[in-house]
Amino acid sequence: MKRVALLVALAAAGALLVRGLGGASGGATGAPPPGPKATPRLGINLSSPADWSTELPFTDLFRSARGWISQKDGAPFGAGPKLVLDAHGWITRLEPGGWAETVLSSGLGPHLPSGDYTLVYEGQGELELWGARTTVKQRAPGRLVIALEAPGENIFLRLRATSPTDPVRKIRVYLPGLADTRAPSGPWHPAFLARWKGMAVVRFMDFQQTNGSKLRHLGDRPTPDDATFAEKGVPVEWLVDLANRLGADPWFCMPHEADDEYVRGFAEIVKARLDPARRAWIEYSNEVWNGQFPQHGYAVQMGRKLGLGKDDSTAGLRYTSRRSREIFAIWERAFGGATRLRRALAVQAANAEAATELVRFEDGYRRADALAIAPYFGLVPTPAGAPGGEQPRAAELHGLSVEQLLDRVEGTALPIALGRMKDARRVAERHGLLLVAYEAGQHLVGVTGAENDDALTALFAAANQHPRMGALYQRYLEAWTQAGGDLLCHFSSVGRNSKWGNWGLLEYFDDDPRRSPKLMALLSWARSLGQTVNGPR
Repeated sequence: MKRVALLVALAAAGALLVRGLGGASGGATGAPPPGPKATPRLGINLSSPADWSTELPFTDLFRSARGWISQKDGAPFGAGPKLVLDAHGWITRLEPGGWAETVLSSGLGPHLPSGDYTLVYEGQGELELWGARTTVKQRAPGRLVIALEAPGENIFLRLRATSPTDPVRKIRVYLPGLADTRAPSGPWHPAFLARWKGMAVVRFMDFQQTNGSKLRHLGDRPTPDDATFAEKGVPVEWLVDLANRLGADPWFCMPHEADDEYVRGFAEIVKARLDPARRAWIEYSNEVWNGQFPQHGYAVQMGRKLGLGKDDSTAGLRYTSRRSREIFAIWERAFGGATRLRRALAVQAANAEAATELVRFEDGYRRADALAIAPYFGLVPTPAGAPGGEQPRAAELHGLSVEQLLDRVEGTALPIALGRMKDARRVAERHGLLLVAYEAGQHLVGVTGAENDDALTALFAAANQHPRMGALYQRYLEAWTQAGGDLLCHFSSVGRNSKWGNWGLLEYFDDDPRRSPKLMALLSWARSLGQTVNGPR
Protein backbone atom coordinates (compact mmCIF):
# COMPACT_ATOMS: atom_id res chain seq x y z
CA MET A 1 0.00 0.00 0.00
CA LYS A 2 2.70 2.48 0.99
CA ARG A 3 4.73 1.91 -2.15
CA VAL A 4 1.70 2.21 -4.41
CA ALA A 5 0.54 5.40 -2.73
CA LEU A 6 3.97 6.96 -3.15
CA LEU A 7 4.14 5.97 -6.80
CA VAL A 8 0.76 7.50 -7.48
CA ALA A 9 1.89 10.60 -5.62
CA LEU A 10 5.07 11.08 -7.59
CA ALA A 11 3.49 10.25 -10.91
CA ALA A 12 0.40 12.40 -10.64
CA ALA A 13 2.47 15.36 -9.48
CA GLY A 14 4.21 15.35 -12.81
CA ALA A 15 7.52 13.93 -11.59
CA LEU A 16 7.71 11.75 -14.66
CA LEU A 17 7.24 13.38 -18.05
CA VAL A 18 6.96 11.36 -21.21
CA ARG A 19 9.59 12.72 -23.55
CA GLY A 20 10.95 12.05 -26.99
CA LEU A 21 7.71 11.10 -28.71
CA GLY A 22 9.37 11.87 -32.00
CA GLY A 23 7.69 11.92 -35.36
CA ALA A 24 4.16 11.68 -36.63
CA SER A 25 1.36 10.18 -34.62
CA GLY A 26 0.92 6.87 -36.36
CA GLY A 27 -0.92 8.06 -39.41
CA ALA A 28 -3.92 9.97 -38.07
CA THR A 29 -6.24 10.70 -40.96
CA GLY A 30 -9.37 12.72 -41.56
CA ALA A 31 -11.26 15.09 -39.32
CA PRO A 32 -12.35 13.84 -35.88
CA PRO A 33 -16.04 13.46 -35.11
CA PRO A 34 -17.73 16.34 -33.30
CA GLY A 35 -17.08 16.30 -29.57
CA PRO A 36 -19.85 15.14 -27.21
CA LYS A 37 -21.36 17.55 -24.72
CA ALA A 38 -19.78 17.28 -21.27
CA THR A 39 -22.01 16.33 -18.35
CA PRO A 40 -19.96 16.84 -15.17
CA ARG A 41 -20.57 14.16 -12.55
CA LEU A 42 -18.88 12.85 -9.42
CA GLY A 43 -17.36 9.38 -9.20
CA ILE A 44 -15.15 7.67 -6.63
CA ASN A 45 -12.09 5.42 -6.52
CA LEU A 46 -12.42 2.70 -3.90
CA SER A 47 -9.52 1.71 -1.66
CA SER A 48 -7.76 -1.65 -1.84
CA PRO A 49 -9.29 -4.71 -0.16
CA ALA A 50 -6.56 -5.29 2.42
CA ASP A 51 -6.15 -5.92 6.13
CA TRP A 52 -4.82 -2.36 6.51
CA SER A 53 -7.87 -0.85 4.82
CA THR A 54 -9.87 1.50 7.02
CA GLU A 55 -12.97 1.29 4.83
CA LEU A 56 -14.56 -2.06 5.90
CA PRO A 57 -16.47 -2.70 2.66
CA PHE A 58 -17.44 -6.31 3.46
CA THR A 59 -19.56 -7.94 6.14
CA ASP A 60 -16.89 -10.69 6.27
CA LEU A 61 -13.53 -9.55 7.64
CA PHE A 62 -11.76 -12.53 6.09
CA ARG A 63 -12.41 -11.27 2.54
CA SER A 64 -9.65 -8.70 3.00
CA ALA A 65 -7.34 -10.82 5.18
CA ARG A 66 -3.62 -11.03 4.49
CA GLY A 67 -2.17 -14.20 2.99
CA TRP A 68 -1.45 -17.04 5.40
CA ILE A 69 1.71 -16.76 7.52
CA SER A 70 3.40 -20.07 8.31
CA GLN A 71 4.60 -20.55 11.89
CA LYS A 72 6.43 -23.35 13.72
CA ASP A 73 7.20 -24.06 17.33
CA GLY A 74 10.62 -22.67 18.24
CA ALA A 75 11.08 -20.82 14.93
CA PRO A 76 11.12 -17.03 14.37
CA PHE A 77 7.92 -15.30 13.30
CA GLY A 78 6.88 -16.33 9.80
CA ALA A 79 9.61 -18.97 9.51
CA GLY A 80 7.39 -22.03 9.35
CA PRO A 81 7.50 -24.53 6.46
CA LYS A 82 5.96 -23.71 3.10
CA LEU A 83 2.20 -24.08 3.32
CA VAL A 84 0.26 -26.31 0.95
CA LEU A 85 -2.77 -24.45 -0.38
CA ASP A 86 -5.62 -25.46 -2.67
CA ALA A 87 -6.65 -23.46 -5.73
CA HIS A 88 -8.63 -20.99 -3.62
CA GLY A 89 -6.00 -20.37 -0.96
CA TRP A 90 -7.16 -22.72 1.78
CA ILE A 91 -4.57 -24.70 3.73
CA THR A 92 -4.79 -28.44 2.99
CA ARG A 93 -2.52 -29.66 5.81
CA LEU A 94 -0.18 -28.49 8.56
CA GLU A 95 3.20 -29.96 9.44
CA PRO A 96 3.78 -31.36 12.96
CA GLY A 97 4.53 -28.49 15.33
CA GLY A 98 3.30 -25.97 12.79
CA TRP A 99 0.36 -23.65 12.52
CA ALA A 100 -0.74 -20.73 10.36
CA GLU A 101 -2.24 -17.34 10.95
CA THR A 102 -3.42 -14.33 9.05
CA VAL A 103 -3.93 -10.65 9.81
CA LEU A 104 -7.63 -9.87 9.68
CA SER A 105 -7.23 -6.19 10.46
CA SER A 106 -4.27 -3.92 11.09
CA GLY A 107 -4.31 -0.31 12.16
CA LEU A 108 -8.01 0.14 12.84
CA GLY A 109 -7.51 -0.05 16.61
CA PRO A 110 -10.52 1.42 18.41
CA HIS A 111 -12.34 1.91 15.11
CA LEU A 112 -12.74 -1.86 14.74
CA PRO A 113 -16.18 -2.65 16.16
CA SER A 114 -16.38 -4.42 19.49
CA GLY A 115 -19.05 -7.06 19.91
CA ASP A 116 -19.89 -10.60 18.84
CA TYR A 117 -17.96 -11.86 15.79
CA THR A 118 -19.47 -14.90 14.10
CA LEU A 119 -16.86 -17.26 12.69
CA VAL A 120 -18.14 -20.01 10.37
CA TYR A 121 -16.18 -22.58 8.37
CA GLU A 122 -16.31 -25.97 6.75
CA GLY A 123 -14.06 -28.89 7.66
CA GLN A 124 -12.51 -29.94 10.94
CA GLY A 125 -9.84 -28.13 12.86
CA GLU A 126 -9.06 -25.56 15.52
CA LEU A 127 -9.36 -21.79 15.03
CA GLU A 128 -8.86 -18.86 17.39
CA LEU A 129 -8.86 -15.05 17.29
CA TRP A 130 -6.17 -13.07 19.06
CA GLY A 131 -4.95 -9.50 19.33
CA ALA A 132 -7.79 -8.40 21.60
CA ARG A 133 -9.63 -9.53 24.69
CA THR A 134 -11.89 -12.33 23.47
CA THR A 135 -14.46 -14.63 24.99
CA VAL A 136 -15.89 -17.65 23.19
CA LYS A 137 -19.66 -17.38 23.73
CA GLN A 138 -20.81 -20.22 21.46
CA ARG A 139 -19.01 -23.22 20.03
CA ALA A 140 -20.49 -25.72 17.59
CA PRO A 141 -19.15 -27.72 14.63
CA GLY A 142 -18.20 -25.16 11.99
CA ARG A 143 -19.30 -22.18 14.04
CA LEU A 144 -17.88 -19.93 16.75
CA VAL A 145 -19.32 -16.78 18.28
CA ILE A 146 -16.54 -14.77 19.86
CA ALA A 147 -17.02 -11.59 21.87
CA LEU A 148 -14.24 -9.17 21.01
CA GLU A 149 -13.53 -6.31 23.39
CA ALA A 150 -11.01 -3.47 23.25
CA PRO A 151 -9.43 -4.41 19.91
CA GLY A 152 -5.69 -4.04 19.64
CA GLU A 153 -3.83 -2.51 16.73
CA ASN A 154 -3.84 -5.86 14.88
CA ILE A 155 -6.38 -8.69 14.93
CA PHE A 156 -5.21 -12.18 13.92
CA LEU A 157 -6.94 -15.44 13.08
CA ARG A 158 -4.90 -18.52 13.93
CA LEU A 159 -5.36 -22.00 12.44
CA ARG A 160 -3.95 -24.33 15.09
CA ALA A 161 -5.00 -27.62 13.54
CA THR A 162 -6.72 -28.89 10.40
CA SER A 163 -7.83 -32.36 9.32
CA PRO A 164 -5.81 -33.77 6.40
CA THR A 165 -8.95 -35.50 5.10
CA ASP A 166 -11.42 -32.68 5.82
CA PRO A 167 -9.35 -29.48 6.08
CA VAL A 168 -10.74 -26.22 7.38
CA ARG A 169 -11.95 -24.01 4.51
CA LYS A 170 -14.52 -21.39 3.58
CA ILE A 171 -13.72 -19.40 6.72
CA ARG A 172 -15.91 -16.36 7.24
CA VAL A 173 -15.51 -13.85 10.05
CA TYR A 174 -18.64 -11.72 10.17
CA LEU A 175 -18.63 -8.35 11.87
CA PRO A 176 -21.04 -7.79 14.78
CA GLY A 177 -24.66 -7.82 13.64
CA LEU A 178 -23.78 -8.74 10.04
CA ALA A 179 -23.81 -12.55 10.04
CA ASP A 180 -27.12 -12.83 8.17
CA THR A 181 -26.06 -13.54 4.58
CA ARG A 182 -29.68 -13.09 3.46
CA ALA A 183 -29.69 -9.42 4.49
CA PRO A 184 -30.54 -6.89 1.75
CA SER A 185 -26.94 -5.63 1.66
CA GLY A 186 -25.65 -9.09 0.71
CA PRO A 187 -21.86 -9.35 1.24
CA TRP A 188 -21.44 -5.58 1.56
CA HIS A 189 -21.35 -3.61 4.77
CA PRO A 190 -24.59 -1.56 4.83
CA ALA A 191 -22.70 1.60 5.82
CA PHE A 192 -20.35 1.14 2.87
CA LEU A 193 -23.28 0.94 0.46
CA ALA A 194 -24.98 3.94 2.02
CA ARG A 195 -21.80 6.01 1.90
CA TRP A 196 -21.30 5.74 -1.87
CA LYS A 197 -24.88 5.53 -3.03
CA GLY A 198 -25.41 8.14 -5.72
CA MET A 199 -21.88 8.12 -7.15
CA ALA A 200 -22.12 8.28 -10.93
CA VAL A 201 -19.17 5.93 -11.41
CA VAL A 202 -17.16 3.66 -9.15
CA ARG A 203 -13.61 3.09 -10.38
CA PHE A 204 -12.23 -0.27 -9.29
CA MET A 205 -8.51 0.28 -9.92
CA ASP A 206 -7.34 -0.45 -6.36
CA PHE A 207 -10.31 -2.73 -5.67
CA GLN A 208 -8.98 -4.92 -8.50
CA GLN A 209 -5.36 -4.67 -7.27
CA THR A 210 -4.47 -3.39 -10.74
CA ASN A 211 -0.96 -2.04 -10.21
CA GLY A 212 1.57 -4.79 -10.90
CA SER A 213 -1.19 -7.35 -11.44
CA LYS A 214 0.02 -10.86 -12.31
CA LEU A 215 -3.28 -11.93 -13.86
CA ARG A 216 -2.84 -13.21 -17.42
CA HIS A 217 -5.28 -16.00 -18.20
CA LEU A 218 -8.97 -16.40 -17.47
CA GLY A 219 -8.22 -19.18 -15.00
CA ASP A 220 -6.06 -16.76 -12.98
CA ARG A 221 -8.87 -14.36 -12.20
CA PRO A 222 -10.18 -14.01 -8.65
CA THR A 223 -13.45 -15.81 -7.90
CA PRO A 224 -16.03 -15.55 -5.10
CA ASP A 225 -14.70 -18.86 -3.72
CA ASP A 226 -11.23 -17.44 -3.06
CA ALA A 227 -10.14 -17.27 0.56
CA THR A 228 -9.25 -13.59 0.38
CA PHE A 229 -9.39 -10.82 -2.20
CA ALA A 230 -6.29 -9.05 -0.89
CA GLU A 231 -3.90 -10.51 -3.46
CA LYS A 232 -5.81 -10.72 -6.74
CA GLY A 233 -8.55 -8.18 -6.07
CA VAL A 234 -12.32 -8.41 -5.86
CA PRO A 235 -13.88 -10.79 -8.43
CA VAL A 236 -15.84 -9.39 -11.33
CA GLU A 237 -19.08 -10.97 -10.09
CA TRP A 238 -18.88 -8.91 -6.92
CA LEU A 239 -17.80 -5.76 -8.76
CA VAL A 240 -20.89 -5.91 -10.95
CA ASP A 241 -23.08 -6.69 -7.95
CA LEU A 242 -21.75 -3.61 -6.17
CA ALA A 243 -22.34 -1.36 -9.18
CA ASN A 244 -25.90 -2.66 -9.48
CA ARG A 245 -26.61 -2.08 -5.80
CA LEU A 246 -25.18 1.45 -5.91
CA GLY A 247 -26.87 2.33 -9.19
CA ALA A 248 -23.45 3.40 -10.46
CA ASP A 249 -21.55 2.76 -13.67
CA PRO A 250 -18.54 0.48 -13.01
CA TRP A 251 -15.06 1.42 -14.22
CA PHE A 252 -12.93 -1.67 -14.83
CA CYS A 253 -9.14 -1.75 -15.28
CA MET A 254 -7.94 -4.65 -17.41
CA PRO A 255 -4.66 -6.21 -16.12
CA HIS A 256 -1.71 -5.21 -18.27
CA GLU A 257 -0.72 -8.80 -19.12
CA ALA A 258 -4.26 -10.15 -19.52
CA ASP A 259 -4.70 -12.10 -22.75
CA ASP A 260 -7.68 -11.83 -25.07
CA GLU A 261 -9.43 -14.80 -23.47
CA TYR A 262 -9.22 -13.13 -20.06
CA VAL A 263 -10.65 -9.88 -21.42
CA ARG A 264 -13.39 -11.70 -23.33
CA GLY A 265 -14.44 -13.82 -20.36
CA PHE A 266 -14.45 -10.80 -18.05
CA ALA A 267 -16.52 -8.76 -20.50
CA GLU A 268 -19.04 -11.56 -20.98
CA ILE A 269 -19.59 -11.83 -17.23
CA VAL A 270 -20.19 -8.08 -17.06
CA LYS A 271 -22.61 -8.21 -19.99
CA ALA A 272 -24.59 -11.04 -18.39
CA ARG A 273 -24.83 -9.45 -14.94
CA LEU A 274 -24.73 -5.66 -15.27
CA ASP A 275 -28.00 -3.77 -14.95
CA PRO A 276 -29.04 -2.88 -18.53
CA ALA A 277 -29.42 0.74 -17.44
CA ARG A 278 -25.71 0.92 -16.61
CA ARG A 279 -22.67 1.55 -18.81
CA ALA A 280 -19.26 -0.05 -18.28
CA TRP A 281 -16.12 2.08 -18.33
CA ILE A 282 -13.04 0.29 -19.68
CA GLU A 283 -9.37 1.20 -19.21
CA TYR A 284 -6.17 -0.66 -19.98
CA SER A 285 -4.48 -1.17 -16.60
CA ASN A 286 -3.67 2.02 -14.67
CA GLU A 287 -1.19 4.78 -15.43
CA VAL A 288 0.73 2.72 -17.96
CA TRP A 289 2.61 5.94 -18.77
CA ASN A 290 4.06 5.98 -15.22
CA GLY A 291 7.63 4.66 -15.27
CA GLN A 292 7.47 3.49 -11.66
CA PHE A 293 4.73 0.91 -12.23
CA PRO A 294 5.46 -2.59 -13.63
CA GLN A 295 2.81 -2.11 -16.31
CA HIS A 296 4.89 0.69 -17.82
CA GLY A 297 7.91 -1.57 -18.26
CA TYR A 298 5.70 -4.21 -19.83
CA ALA A 299 4.23 -1.73 -22.32
CA VAL A 300 7.70 -0.50 -23.26
CA GLN A 301 8.91 -4.06 -23.76
CA MET A 302 5.92 -4.95 -25.93
CA GLY A 303 6.12 -1.69 -27.87
CA ARG A 304 9.79 -2.29 -28.59
CA LYS A 305 9.08 -5.87 -29.64
CA LEU A 306 6.42 -4.67 -32.08
CA GLY A 307 8.60 -1.89 -33.44
CA LEU A 308 6.23 0.87 -32.38
CA GLY A 309 8.89 3.40 -31.45
CA LYS A 310 12.58 4.17 -31.47
CA ASP A 311 12.63 5.14 -27.78
CA ASP A 312 11.01 3.73 -24.66
CA SER A 313 8.52 6.57 -24.20
CA THR A 314 7.15 6.34 -27.72
CA ALA A 315 7.10 2.55 -27.76
CA GLY A 316 5.26 2.33 -24.44
CA LEU A 317 2.75 5.03 -25.26
CA ARG A 318 1.91 3.60 -28.66
CA TYR A 319 1.56 0.08 -27.28
CA THR A 320 -0.82 1.46 -24.65
CA SER A 321 -2.91 3.02 -27.41
CA ARG A 322 -2.98 -0.13 -29.51
CA ARG A 323 -3.63 -2.58 -26.67
CA SER A 324 -6.36 -0.33 -25.28
CA ARG A 325 -8.16 -0.43 -28.62
CA GLU A 326 -7.77 -4.21 -28.89
CA ILE A 327 -9.39 -4.51 -25.48
CA PHE A 328 -12.14 -2.09 -26.45
CA ALA A 329 -12.89 -4.19 -29.55
CA ILE A 330 -13.25 -7.34 -27.44
CA TRP A 331 -15.70 -5.58 -25.15
CA GLU A 332 -17.64 -4.24 -28.12
CA ARG A 333 -18.10 -7.75 -29.47
CA ALA A 334 -19.23 -9.00 -26.06
CA PHE A 335 -21.74 -6.16 -25.72
CA GLY A 336 -22.85 -6.13 -29.35
CA GLY A 337 -21.56 -2.60 -29.88
CA ALA A 338 -20.24 0.35 -27.90
CA THR A 339 -23.53 1.94 -26.81
CA ARG A 340 -23.21 0.67 -23.23
CA LEU A 341 -19.45 1.21 -23.03
CA ARG A 342 -17.23 4.15 -22.17
CA ARG A 343 -13.75 3.50 -23.56
CA ALA A 344 -11.08 5.57 -21.82
CA LEU A 345 -7.56 6.35 -23.01
CA ALA A 346 -5.60 7.51 -19.96
CA VAL A 347 -2.50 9.68 -19.92
CA GLN A 348 -0.47 11.93 -17.65
CA ALA A 349 -2.21 15.22 -16.95
CA ALA A 350 1.05 17.16 -17.23
CA ASN A 351 1.80 16.17 -20.82
CA ALA A 352 -0.54 17.33 -23.58
CA GLU A 353 2.00 16.15 -26.17
CA ALA A 354 1.73 12.60 -24.85
CA ALA A 355 -2.07 12.90 -24.82
CA THR A 356 -2.04 13.86 -28.48
CA GLU A 357 0.22 10.95 -29.36
CA LEU A 358 -1.94 8.50 -27.41
CA VAL A 359 -5.22 9.44 -29.08
CA ARG A 360 -3.87 10.00 -32.61
CA PHE A 361 -1.70 6.91 -32.98
CA GLU A 362 -3.44 4.69 -35.53
CA ASP A 363 -6.49 6.96 -35.23
CA GLY A 364 -7.01 5.75 -31.68
CA TYR A 365 -9.54 8.46 -30.91
CA ARG A 366 -11.96 6.87 -33.37
CA ARG A 367 -12.25 3.79 -31.16
CA ALA A 368 -12.47 5.65 -27.84
CA ASP A 369 -14.93 7.81 -25.95
CA ALA A 370 -12.82 9.69 -23.43
CA LEU A 371 -9.40 11.11 -22.71
CA ALA A 372 -8.73 10.44 -19.02
CA ILE A 373 -6.29 12.42 -16.86
CA ALA A 374 -5.56 12.88 -13.15
CA PRO A 375 -5.39 16.67 -12.66
CA TYR A 376 -4.26 16.68 -9.02
CA PHE A 377 -3.38 19.88 -7.19
CA GLY A 378 -0.88 19.95 -4.36
CA LEU A 379 2.76 19.64 -3.41
CA VAL A 380 5.29 16.80 -3.46
CA PRO A 381 8.60 18.25 -2.22
CA THR A 382 11.55 17.65 -4.50
CA PRO A 383 14.02 15.21 -2.87
CA ALA A 384 17.39 16.54 -1.78
CA GLY A 385 19.91 16.34 -4.59
CA ALA A 386 17.27 15.99 -7.31
CA PRO A 387 17.01 18.57 -10.10
CA GLY A 388 14.70 21.46 -9.37
CA GLY A 389 11.34 21.90 -11.04
CA GLU A 390 7.86 23.22 -10.35
CA GLN A 391 7.74 21.44 -6.98
CA PRO A 392 9.31 23.14 -3.92
CA ARG A 393 12.15 21.85 -1.79
CA ALA A 394 11.12 20.50 1.61
CA ALA A 395 13.14 23.26 3.30
CA GLU A 396 10.89 25.86 1.68
CA LEU A 397 7.87 24.41 3.46
CA HIS A 398 9.30 23.83 6.92
CA GLY A 399 7.98 26.30 9.44
CA LEU A 400 4.94 27.30 7.41
CA SER A 401 1.62 27.53 9.18
CA VAL A 402 -1.34 25.67 7.73
CA GLU A 403 -2.70 28.93 6.35
CA GLN A 404 0.64 29.77 4.74
CA LEU A 405 0.82 26.32 3.18
CA LEU A 406 -2.70 26.66 1.78
CA ASP A 407 -1.75 30.10 0.44
CA ARG A 408 1.00 28.38 -1.51
CA VAL A 409 -1.30 25.64 -2.75
CA GLU A 410 -3.85 28.22 -3.87
CA GLY A 411 -1.31 30.51 -5.46
CA THR A 412 0.84 27.98 -7.31
CA ALA A 413 -0.39 24.39 -7.25
CA LEU A 414 -4.03 25.08 -8.05
CA PRO A 415 -3.32 27.25 -11.12
CA ILE A 416 -0.99 24.54 -12.47
CA ALA A 417 -3.76 21.95 -12.17
CA LEU A 418 -6.29 24.25 -13.81
CA GLY A 419 -3.92 24.89 -16.70
CA ARG A 420 -3.52 21.15 -17.23
CA MET A 421 -7.28 20.74 -17.35
CA LYS A 422 -7.51 23.31 -20.14
CA ASP A 423 -4.60 21.79 -22.08
CA ALA A 424 -6.14 18.32 -21.91
CA ARG A 425 -9.55 19.68 -22.86
CA ARG A 426 -8.11 21.13 -26.05
CA VAL A 427 -6.67 17.74 -27.00
CA ALA A 428 -9.93 15.97 -26.18
CA GLU A 429 -12.04 18.50 -28.05
CA ARG A 430 -9.87 18.35 -31.17
CA HIS A 431 -10.43 14.61 -31.31
CA GLY A 432 -14.11 14.40 -30.41
CA LEU A 433 -13.51 12.90 -26.96
CA LEU A 434 -14.90 13.57 -23.52
CA LEU A 435 -12.42 14.85 -20.94
CA VAL A 436 -12.67 12.81 -17.74
CA ALA A 437 -10.62 12.53 -14.55
CA TYR A 438 -9.79 8.94 -13.66
CA GLU A 439 -8.38 10.33 -10.42
CA ALA A 440 -8.57 13.80 -8.92
CA GLY A 441 -8.28 15.84 -5.74
CA GLN A 442 -5.61 17.31 -3.51
CA HIS A 443 -2.06 15.99 -3.64
CA LEU A 444 -0.08 16.78 -0.50
CA VAL A 445 2.54 14.09 0.11
CA GLY A 446 5.06 14.33 2.95
CA VAL A 447 7.76 11.94 1.76
CA THR A 448 10.96 13.53 0.49
CA GLY A 449 13.16 10.95 -1.19
CA ALA A 450 14.33 8.16 1.09
CA GLU A 451 13.83 10.27 4.20
CA ASN A 452 10.74 10.59 6.34
CA ASP A 453 9.65 14.10 7.14
CA ASP A 454 7.34 13.98 10.12
CA ALA A 455 6.91 17.75 10.21
CA LEU A 456 5.66 17.88 6.62
CA THR A 457 3.45 14.85 7.18
CA ALA A 458 1.75 16.55 10.12
CA LEU A 459 1.44 19.84 8.24
CA PHE A 460 -0.12 18.19 5.19
CA ALA A 461 -2.58 16.21 7.32
CA ALA A 462 -3.65 19.36 9.12
CA ALA A 463 -4.15 21.13 5.80
CA ASN A 464 -6.44 18.36 4.60
CA GLN A 465 -8.61 18.75 7.69
CA HIS A 466 -8.70 22.55 7.54
CA PRO A 467 -12.00 24.16 6.43
CA ARG A 468 -10.13 26.10 3.78
CA MET A 469 -9.35 22.85 1.96
CA GLY A 470 -13.06 22.65 1.25
CA ALA A 471 -12.95 26.10 -0.34
CA LEU A 472 -10.01 25.04 -2.51
CA TYR A 473 -11.99 21.98 -3.61
CA GLN A 474 -14.90 24.21 -4.55
CA ARG A 475 -12.66 26.35 -6.79
CA TYR A 476 -11.07 23.23 -8.24
CA LEU A 477 -14.40 21.61 -9.05
CA GLU A 478 -15.85 24.79 -10.54
CA ALA A 479 -12.77 25.07 -12.73
CA TRP A 480 -13.23 21.49 -13.90
CA THR A 481 -16.77 22.31 -14.97
CA GLN A 482 -15.68 25.54 -16.69
CA ALA A 483 -12.88 23.71 -18.50
CA GLY A 484 -15.43 21.37 -20.07
CA GLY A 485 -14.66 18.38 -17.87
CA ASP A 486 -17.10 15.49 -17.72
CA LEU A 487 -16.85 12.71 -15.12
CA LEU A 488 -14.49 13.34 -12.17
CA CYS A 489 -13.52 10.35 -10.00
CA HIS A 490 -11.98 11.42 -6.72
CA PHE A 491 -8.99 9.53 -5.36
CA SER A 492 -9.85 8.05 -3.03
CA SER A 493 -12.64 6.90 -0.76
CA VAL A 494 -11.38 6.05 2.74
CA GLY A 495 -7.78 5.91 3.94
CA ARG A 496 -5.53 7.13 6.72
CA ASN A 497 -3.44 10.26 6.40
CA SER A 498 0.25 9.39 6.37
CA LYS A 499 3.59 10.31 4.85
CA TRP A 500 2.40 8.45 1.75
CA GLY A 501 -0.43 10.85 1.17
CA ASN A 502 -3.77 12.13 2.41
CA TRP A 503 -5.93 10.47 -0.19
CA GLY A 504 -9.06 9.46 1.69
CA LEU A 505 -12.15 11.62 1.92
CA LEU A 506 -12.48 9.99 5.33
CA GLU A 507 -9.67 8.45 7.36
CA TYR A 508 -11.87 5.76 8.89
CA PHE A 509 -15.17 4.24 7.87
CA ASP A 510 -16.90 5.55 10.99
CA ASP A 511 -15.66 9.16 10.75
CA ASP A 512 -18.24 11.93 10.77
CA PRO A 513 -18.43 13.09 7.13
CA ARG A 514 -19.30 16.61 8.28
CA ARG A 515 -15.74 16.90 9.58
CA SER A 516 -14.26 16.27 6.13
CA PRO A 517 -14.07 19.53 4.16
CA LYS A 518 -13.12 17.55 1.04
CA LEU A 519 -16.12 15.24 1.18
CA MET A 520 -18.55 18.02 1.99
CA ALA A 521 -17.30 20.10 -0.95
CA LEU A 522 -17.63 17.14 -3.32
CA LEU A 523 -21.16 16.33 -2.13
CA SER A 524 -22.19 19.96 -2.54
CA TRP A 525 -20.76 20.06 -6.08
CA ALA A 526 -22.47 16.79 -7.04
CA ARG A 527 -25.83 18.06 -5.77
CA SER A 528 -25.38 21.28 -7.73
CA LEU A 529 -25.10 19.07 -10.84
CA GLY A 530 -28.34 17.28 -10.04
CA GLN A 531 -26.82 14.11 -8.56
CA THR A 532 -28.69 12.50 -5.70
CA VAL A 533 -25.89 11.56 -3.34
CA ASN A 534 -26.04 10.35 0.23
CA GLY A 535 -24.40 12.18 3.08
CA PRO A 536 -25.05 15.32 5.12
CA ARG A 537 -25.55 18.74 3.63
